[in-house]
This record gives sequence, structure tokens and C-alpha cells, in this order.
Amino acid sequence: MDTLQHDGDQMEWKESARWIKFEEKVEEGGERWSKPHVSTLSLHSLFELRTCLQTGTVLLDLDSGSLPQIIDDVIEKQIEDGLLRPELRERVSYVLLRKHRHQTKKPIHRSLADIGKSVSSTTNRSSARSSTPGPSLHRSTEDLRMRQSTNYGQLCHVQSRSMNDISRTPNTDQRKNKFMKKIPKDSEASNVLVGEVDFLDQPFIAFVRLIQSAMLGGVTEVPVPTRFLFILLGPSGRAKSYNEIGRAIATLMVDDLFSDVAYKARNREDLIAGIDEFLDEVIVLPPGEWDPNIRIEPPKKVPSADKRKSVFSLAELGQMNGSVGGGGASGGGAGGGAGGGVGSGDEAEMPAVHELGEELVWTGRFFGGLCLDVKRKLPWFPSDFYDGFHIQSISAILFIYLGCITNAITFGGLLGDATDNYQGVMESFLGTAMAGSLFCLFSGQPLIILSSTGPILIFEKLLFDFSKANGLDYMEFRLWIGLHSAIQCLILVATDASFIIKYITRFTEEGFSTLISFIFIYDAIKKMIGAFRNYPINTDFKPDSITTYKCECVAPDTVNTTVFNASVPLTPNMNTSLYNPLNLTVLDWSLLSKKECLNYGGRLVGNSCQFIPDLALMSFILFFGTYSMTLTLKKFKFSRYFPTKVRALVADFSIVVSILLFCGIDACFGLETPKLHVPSVIKPTRPDRGWFVAPFGKNPWWVYLASILPALLVTILIFMDQQITAVIVNRKENKLRKAAGYHLDLLWVGILMALCSFTGLPWYVAATVISIAHIDSLKMETETSAPGEQPQFLGVREQRVTGIVVFILTGVSVFLAPILKYIPMPVLYGVFLYMGVASLHGIQFWERCKLFLMPAKHQPDHAFLRHVPLRRIHLFTLVQILCLAMLWILKSTMAAIIFPVMILGLIIVRRLLDFIFSQHDLAWIDNILPEKEKKETDKKKKRRKEDSDEEVRKEKDLPVGVTPSDSSFSGSELDRSITLHFKISCPASPAFSYSRSPVFMTPQVKIEMGSDLDFTDTEAYRREADAETTL
Repeated sequence: MDTLQHDGDQMEWKESARWIKFEEKVEEGGERWSKPHVSTLSLHSLFELRTCLQTGTVLLDLDSGSLPQIIDDVIEKQIEDGLLRPELRERVSYVLLRKHRHQTKKPIHRSLADIGKSVSSTTNRSSARSSTPGPSLHRSTEDLRMRQSTNYGQLCHVQSRSMNDISRTPNTDQRKNKFMKKIPKDSEASNVLVGEVDFLDQPFIAFVRLIQSAMLGGVTEVPVPTRFLFILLGPSGRAKSYNEIGRAIATLMVDDLFSDVAYKARNREDLIAGIDEFLDEVIVLPPGEWDPNIRIEPPKKVPSADKRKSVFSLAELGQMNGSVGGGGASGGGAGGGAGGGVGSGDEAEMPAVHELGEELVWTGRFFGGLCLDVKRKLPWFPSDFYDGFHIQSISAILFIYLGCITNAITFGGLLGDATDNYQGVMESFLGTAMAGSLFCLFSGQPLIILSSTGPILIFEKLLFDFSKANGLDYMEFRLWIGLHSAIQCLILVATDASFIIKYITRFTEEGFSTLISFIFIYDAIKKMIGAFRNYPINTDFKPDSITTYKCECVAPDTVNTTVFNASVPLTPNMNTSLYNPLNLTVLDWSLLSKKECLNYGGRLVGNSCQFIPDLALMSFILFFGTYSMTLTLKKFKFSRYFPTKVRALVADFSIVVSILLFCGIDACFGLETPKLHVPSVIKPTRPDRGWFVAPFGKNPWWVYLASILPALLVTILIFMDQQITAVIVNRKENKLRKAAGYHLDLLWVGILMALCSFTGLPWYVAATVISIAHIDSLKMETETSAPGEQPQFLGVREQRVTGIVVFILTGVSVFLAPILKYIPMPVLYGVFLYMGVASLHGIQFWERCKLFLMPAKHQPDHAFLRHVPLRRIHLFTLVQILCLAMLWILKSTMAAIIFPVMILGLIIVRRLLDFIFSQHDLAWIDNILPEKEKKETDKKKKRRKEDSDEEVRKEKDLPVGVTPSDSSFSGSELDRSITLHFKISCPASPAFSYSRSPVFMTPQVKIEMGSDLDFTDTEAYRREADAETTL
């Protein structure tokens, strides 16, 4: 918006405000733009704007390509309509074609002349304000009028054009303006010009829409084509009023609904109707309760245009401040019955229906779901590779890679302990690399990350103990279990068994994902506590007694002259030459290291022997520092510092930066903190096993058949782990564009089960927490957002590159051992802690758990709190907590073998909740089960039809029990219900009092017709076509 400024004899248009989404004003004193804020308009300015459009000139689809031509057409139209005297043509044209000065960034180094000119102009303005403003302004404008009159009398129309200060092409400052980055692509400008002059007796008002957007040169701050132009020139003395009207039209033009009206309007009445529609949604703030000078911060989320579209029923008009028309229980209240019904019947606002997509539809054909998965994924296969070439992928690869190798080392070590090194760290590395890369290359959802899991580890330990106790060969027994499980997965894929996943609602999803998150958090803290046990701290240390603290190695009480074969090299500073074999009688025990002393049978004597200074505290600093730094850098994206791209880059590489930073801190101190240990040679952990497991020869024949039973437990475990993780990854909140592939994923998990069983590698299944972390690291947001507008989440960068590269790097890590050995384990524990905490973000169950500690008045404005009584929410949350506690207890005991069965038990518990909670409550705090959704839909249709029949029966005074279809009223036997909603807009608002000419508003009538008629019936369709509906 540009405002006309008078500076002595000169006039110019100065930019005073701009809108992309929110308003920004030019700070007069600071010579800068204000923070974006919500426009606060006076109701009077909107009424005056409405009057301006009623009485002014409206030119729609004007075919002009330059500002002088537009001004000529507008002035000509004003003269034709008798709104402007012909002798004022040149004066108006002269004013409208003055130069436009924008609030662009000033250079740091300014000349002394510029500074002097600025001070001089400031002094002149100050002195002008100190004197009487009326005569001074009148005198300057009179002089200007005389000079203009002389010029106008001497110059012709062409010469008048030579005084145009506006260039037709964008200048250098416009092209270099960095503000252009904030403007969405293919945007069009709407210019608002307001000002006051003393030669007009009545306002000069014009609203122009060009048939084709045109570049108007220096009119706009940035080189954006102009589509709309609003001009308001009025008599002197009402500058503030003109400015408010200009702000009103500018605010309307950035409104989604009104801008749509402005683009599609056919006449003046359509524009006025758009303003009326805007006024229907205007909320008035009482002047005594709000200071208009306070700038309202832009909200984090605004309602979409679809939700704002006018609905003419009174129930919808009654929804203010988030309340639902018809009443209902408050979210913060404690009341509510068992049902907890809220709202006005079936028409009350309801959450979105729980939909998992067409991928889980049961086809009824052999391998029908798998064939459809392949058809859906095949067109996306090429883009799955070139979509991964982005700098964000580098950050995701490094993040997930570190998580995967840490997981591989952790589970590899635990597997080695559980299976007597039949499976160890090396097998874990190779298995992760092979299974993960093949899955990411060919699966239906490559964003899923495969890994070993806790339940599989427990199963492996039980299987090894059972085999050892019964004299069975563990690897061969395991091979047959893996083969049977792979065949069972194949059967599940062939029968489309994955369709039962649609019965897994938020209740089961959140319980499972929260459990996995807690496991990550618990394990990270547990390992950190283990550092304090391995490196204990002397809590009784007294600085004054430091001279008494010592530790020395003492020879055993009886030292034999037995020759000892030294297995550990001695310290390099020993003077005694020791050889293998070694005679312990000649040892100088005081020079041995702690490790050598213990290996040779010596004793450590001293009050400081059991303590290791600094390592435990340093490990905690590395652990907590990595977690805190990662969390801080992730949030840095929403801070106020540095440009947007810098903040986004720091947030994307937050984990990598944190790891490198604390690895550097560890190296600077030089303490022997526990480091990452990676095998450097590719060979089996156990020397007596190879890389291929023979299927026959070591176990009795009946073992091959009996292994079907334990394979069934493994299949249930794999199916539930894999598919629940897939459902979490494929949530509609992630806005995935490419289709999912539940059947294809399960097929490849089964194939990899068989392959890993033959090679003696660990079994792999979807890892929930790492997969969620993978999703979070690939989230995309809008690159350009309007000032004050939050970046919009666009979706996830769906590709196969990151997963494939991560698992290839995991396999290559064997050769990177010399580099990876510098990474402290506490740093990786901090990464584990962050992954567990970050995966809790956005889980409604976790948000509901926090409500137990919040007073009602401080609770956040969640949608479910508005529609479900608080005590019902707490009851539902307690049920989830009890189920989660039971799963945790099972996981922590030897009964963990039935863990997958208990996951199925969550589905049963959810079905039982239908008898405790109403479907309305479950729709808000969980999801309605599929058959319940169908019943609710049928129930609504039936109730709507019964209500319609009852209304018709009362109108026609039919006997009770007689339906309209039984009476002569429905001779055509038309089974159809018609619902009519009326809203008549009458000219009764104060806005019409400002009109100078009578405007008659046409009543608006909206008719909604809902039919239960089945148009598949040809005869019914014929009867419908012949039927008459009278209104």
C-alpha cells in the first residue's frame, strides 16, 4: 500500500505497508519494516470500503498493459459516469503518475550529503508540524496548484505523459531485492494507492482488475506482475480514514475467500457480496478490553479456506471460539456421563475417519494384494532414486548410520553372550548390511529401517538354551525355524492377511510405539549408569588427605618359582627384562600396571585402587551434552537468529554436529572413555562355524517338522512388529505421496528370514524408533513462506537412496574401524536417548499422560478436550498405561516369548473398550473400528430419513404410523428425503446507511438434497426422473 506524500512542491507515493499473508508496516522512526502481525481493522473502515465499491468505478478485466494506460481508462470512465469533472483530468493523472519510493534496505555506508539531506528534511518536517498545519498545507498546495495549472495550460496530453516518473521495467533495486524469496511462485500483486489532495470535492475511487497481469515497473517493491489496483484520492482532512480504507481492501485481498471472489467476480455486486461474506466472519473486539496499538502475533496455524466456507445453517453460524453449536461438555470440566455425548446430534463436528488406504483392502484373490502393491510401486521406482539426491539426504544418512551401527554393535554383543558367539558383532554387521540394503532396494516402503529387536534376542536365547539342554544343534534347528517362518509369511502374503491391520487403531499403535520409545530411553540411561559402576567415583574423597591416597601392586603371599607364560605385554618403562616363559620371583611388582598385576596373580593394595577418577563424570557430560545439543540444534530452526536457510541447515545436521563436537571435546581431554569397537576382520565370531548352515545331518528328522511350532511364534512376532511399524510410518500425518506396500514388505521380510537362516546371520524386522527417526530426518517444509507464516509441512522425501547407502556403509564399517574407534560410546548413548525422546513427539497418548499433572485452566487446546469429558479421557489413558505396564513386565522377564501374542491382545482390549466408551468419545481419543464406522453411517442415514418422513407427516397431518410413501401424497412412491436450509440476507445492516444509491440485495436460498435412492435400480431411476419436487 502506497500513501501520497507532500514534500514542499514535490509529491511522491511512499510505501507504507505490505501484505503477503500478514501485515507489515513501515516504522517511521526506525526506517524499517515492522514484525508481521495480524491486521486489526475497524468495522467502520469495512463499511466505508463497501460504500466505496458501491459508488466508485469498478473496471473488471481491463485490457491495459501499462500504468498510464490504466490511469487514462479509469479517468475516462469516471468522466463518463459524471464522477469527475473533465478539467481535473490532468491533475489526477499527474498525481497518480508520481514516482513510487519503497522501503528498501539502505546501504551501510552513506554519503555525508545523504545524511545531511535526511537531517534537513527531518528538521523541515518537525518545524512544519510545530506550526499551524492548516494554512501551511493550504499554502503549499495552492502554490502547487498554480504551477500545475500553468503547466497544464502549456502542455498537451503527450507532454503530460513525459512527466511520468514511473519506469515500465523493473529497476536494479527491484531485481536485487531479497524479499522476492519470500513470495510464492507465480504470485500476482494488488496495489493500493491512497492519498489526499485539495483540488477534489469528492473522493476519486477506482477498483481495477486487469484481464492479464502486467509489470508496472516501479509501482511494486519487487518485480511481480500486477493484477489488481485500488485507488482512493479524496479531499484534504481525512487522511487517516483513507489509510484505514486502504488497509481494509489490502487485508481483504490477501484473504483466501475474498481473493477468490475478486478473481471470479463478474460485476460490482459480486465484490460487495464478497465483503458481506467477510463481514459474516468478522469478530469484533470490545474497545474497552483491547488496545488497538498492540500487534497480534501471527498464529501458528490458521483455518483453511475449505473450513471457512460459509454454511448457512444456524448450527454452523453458532460456532464461535471453537465451541460447537448445540452445547456440549467442556474439555476442562469433570462432568460427563458414561456416554459423554457432545454436540447437536449427528450434525456435530466429528474428527476425520480412520483410513489406512486402499493397500489394506482384502482382494479375495491369490496374491491379489501383492500384485496390486507391485503395480502401485512400479511407476514410482525411478523417482525413488533421483528424489534422494538432496543435501538433506546426507544428514539423514549420517544420522541413521550412526544409529544402525550402534544398534548392530549392541545387539551383536548381546547375541554373542546369549548364543555362545554363534552370532556376534560381525554377524550383526553383515546381516544388517545385507538385509537392510535388499529391503530398501525392493520393498514397498523403503523408509522402514530393519534391525534386530529385543523380542527376537530373547527368542534366540531361549532357543539356544533349549537346544543345548536337549542335545540339538542350535544353528540347524534355527535354520528350520527360519524356513518355516518364511513359508508362513508367504502364506500370509498370498491370503492378503495384512488386511487385519486395519483393526489396529491409535490405541494399539501408540501403545506399541511408546513401549519401543521407552525401551530406547531406558537402555540409554541404563548403559550410562553402567559407566558409573565400571568407573566408580570416590564420594568420600577429601582434598586434604590426598597424600594418603595410593594404589600399588603387591606380590601374592606365596610366589612359586613356577614358570609363567605371560599373555599380556608389560609396560614399556619396566627395567626388568621379562621373557616367555616368565619367572615370577624376579618380577618388580611395583612397576606392573593394574591389568598386568591382576593377570599375574598380584594384589592391588591402597585406598584408591577401586576408584577411577574423571571417566564416569566425563562419560555423563558426553552423554547428556550430545542429547541436549541435538535437541537444541533441532529447535534452532524456529529461533530468531540467522537467515532461514542457515537455520534449516543447522537443524538438518544437528545430530552430526553434536557428535563431532563432543568427539572433539573427548579428544581434547584425552581421557580413556569407552570407545566404539568395530571388528576389523571379516570372519565368523566363533571359529568352528562357517558362513553357510547345512540343513541336514546334525538333528533328528522329527526336529524338521517340530520346528513349525516355534516358527509360528516367530511369524506372529515378525508380522506384528513389521506391520505396526508400517502403519506408523504410513500415517496420513506424514503426507506420503507414494503408495505403501504392506504385502510386498512382508514378502521381503520372509525372504530375508530364509536367507539369514542359511547364512547364520541374525533375523531382522522393522525397527519402530529408527524408522520414525528416518521419517523425521527427511521431512520437507515450504522453502518460501510469507513473513510471519509458519513453514508448511509438505511431506517426506520418499526415496530409497538413504536406506541403501546407510546399510552399505554399515557393511563397509569393518574397514572404517580405525576412524570409528575415536567415537565415545556415551556419545552414541546420547543419540539413543534423543531418538527415544523424539519419537514420543506427536503421540496423543503422551500428551494425555501430561494432562494428569496440569490444572484444567492450563491444559492445551487439544481438539479431544473440547468434545470429551476430562474424566473419560483420564480413564482411557489409564487403560493404556496398564496395558503398557503389562507389556513392559512381559518384556523384562522370560515370558517375553509370548510378547507378540500380547500385541494381539491389545487389539482385543481395544474391542472391549467399545462397551465402556461411546463411539463419539472413541472417535476423538482413538479411532472407530471399521465395522463400527459402517454401522454409524447407516444409522445416520436411517435417522435422517426418519426425521424427514416425520416432518412430511406432520405437515400433511397423516395418521401416526403412516409414512409419506404409504399415502396418496407420494403417488410416485419416491423414496427420497429433501432437507432445505434457508438464509435470506436482507439490507438491514448499518453498512447500507452509507450507500448513496439504493442497492437491492437478492435473498440467498440454499437447497441441500440428500438421497437414499439406489440408482442402480433402473425402474427407480425412471421414477426419480419423472418425479416433481415443489418448493
